[in-house]
Amino acid sequence: SPFSAHEEKLILDLWAKVNVAACGGDALSRLLIIYPWKRRYFEHFGKMATDQDVLHNEKIQEHGKKVLASFGEAVKHLDNIQGHFAHLSKLHYEKFHVDCENFKLLGNIIIVVLGMHHPKEFTMETHAAFQKLARHVAAALSVEYY
Repeated sequence: SPFSAHEEKLILDLWAKVNVAACGGDALSRLLIIYPWKRRYFEHFGKMATDQDVLHNEKIQEHGKKVLASFGEAVKHLDNIQGHFAHLSKLHYEKFHVDCENFKLLGNIIIVVLGMHHPKEFTMETHAAFQKLARHVAAALSVEYY
């Protein structure tokens, strides 16, 4: 594993407290509000003309939950993140044509959301561990691109 035992403990301890639906919806909504041009990937999700549309779009909330649940799978596979995300990397590259830079952006937003939802537990050490995790997830999702 690229993570120390201490980093793994920090990640697992915080992740056990995460509300995936709330944090996932928040993270994806933030991505689409901060970077509105990213909405083009989700045009089939319906109305997203305004930030309020994004915040109240059930499909965005559901997909955010799905995305964060997938991120949570990385937590369960800290020793093989790349192998675990091989299929998703291929899918996002071949079918969805998602710019792999989005994986880094969303990873950073997930970290912000986790910090907001868990301010007490989100110490600098925990932040560093999750930053490392987000980097590994983004790299794993980008494998097919290079």
